Formats: sequence, C-alpha cells, structure tokens
Amino acid sequence: MEHKKIYNAKELKTPHGNLFIEGPISSDKLASYDFHEDLVAFRPPAQQHKALIEIAGLPEGRIIVARHRHTIVGYVTYLYPDPLERWSEGKMDNLIELGAIEVIPEFRGCSVGKNLLNVSMMDDAMEDFIIITTEYYWHWDLKGTGLNVWEYRKVMEKMMNSGGLQWYATDDPEISSHPANCLMARIGKRVDTESIQKFDRLRFMNRFMY
Repeated sequence: MEHKKIYNAKELKTPHGNLFIEGPISSDKLASYDFHEDLVAFRPPAQQHKALIEIAGLPEGRIIVARHRHTIVGYVTYLYPDPLERWSEGKMDNLIELGAIEVIPEFRGCSVGKNLLNVSMMDDAMEDFIIITTEYYWHWDLKGTGLNVWEYRKVMEKMMNSGGLQWYATDDPEISSHPANCLMARIGKRVDTESIQKFDRLRFMNRFMY
C-alpha cells in the first residue's frame, strides 16, 4: 500500500502564546526541533523524542506536532499496531493506530489535542484507513489533572470525537479489564466492506469460545 502523506498546518491562539500545529512532519524536521521537558507521559523526554523521530521515518508513520516557537509541546502519533497486539493479527495494511497523544500541562485546556486531531484528518489519505486508538486509564494523568477516571474518559472521548473517532465494542481482554478503558475508531470513506468485516472479526475474537 502506498502511504501518501500531505503536510497540513494551522495556527492556534492560546493564553500562553500561539502554537503552530503541523504534520505529518519528517524525521529530519522532528530532530531539528526542541522537545519540551514536560512531555513525560510515556518515557523520558529525550527517549520519546528519539522514538517519534523513528516513527516519522516509517512508511506508514505519521507525527503531527504542536509547536511553541522552536519547541514541541504536544504531539500525536500514527503507525501500524504493535505486532504483539490483536489489532496486527489481521495483517491489514489499511489499519493504523493512533498510538499516543500528549500535551504539556501548561497548554492543556486550550484545545491542543483537538487541533492535533483536526490537522491529522485534513489529509485526504486518512479516508483510506481504519484508524483505531486503545484508551487505557493507566496512561491517563489523573494526578496532574485532578480528574477521576470517568471525568478523564469523558474528556478523552470528546477529544477523539473531534477527530471523527467513535466508541466501538470489543472483547479484547486488556480493554475489558476495566470499564473506563475503551476502543475508538474512525473508518475512512474509502475503506472497503471486506476490511470493515475483518476489523469486526478482530474486535470480537473470543465470541466462539463459549
């Protein structure tokens, strides 16, 4: 499958300064930017910056960033699902995962996440994909936000909805392990029926066990 990536950008005015939301950006461009020290949700900032540079270099990899001057203060990643997850078992070249989204505390509440998703979906190539995201409460910054799991889930769901992702049922054990966890997906306009059926089979792999 050919992975076309069309660059898009927009400016976002916030009380803390204007942000530039752009992507998908190349590995070289990503490496040339500074990476904010408060981007710590998944791993130490230097390691996460390196991981994003590697993702940007993958054929299917897409990184959209929120930039304050020369510093990345938020990002969203898209790539093929982890080989160890059920979502890769269908070997679907038109299924990609929104793997991570993160915004530094200073710019939270400024619609940065929503705008990262909006810029992501400006690329018409996204209509060729089923885009999934798996939301696990243990990745959420409950302490930093002061929200409980249900309040945070509501915020996450609203943000994902702004990018066209909707809640989907699944029997995946990890998602089913806590009621706040969820699977969300966006099915592009040009995705064929066979791919949608394949995705449905991946969502419910345990239905014949009982």
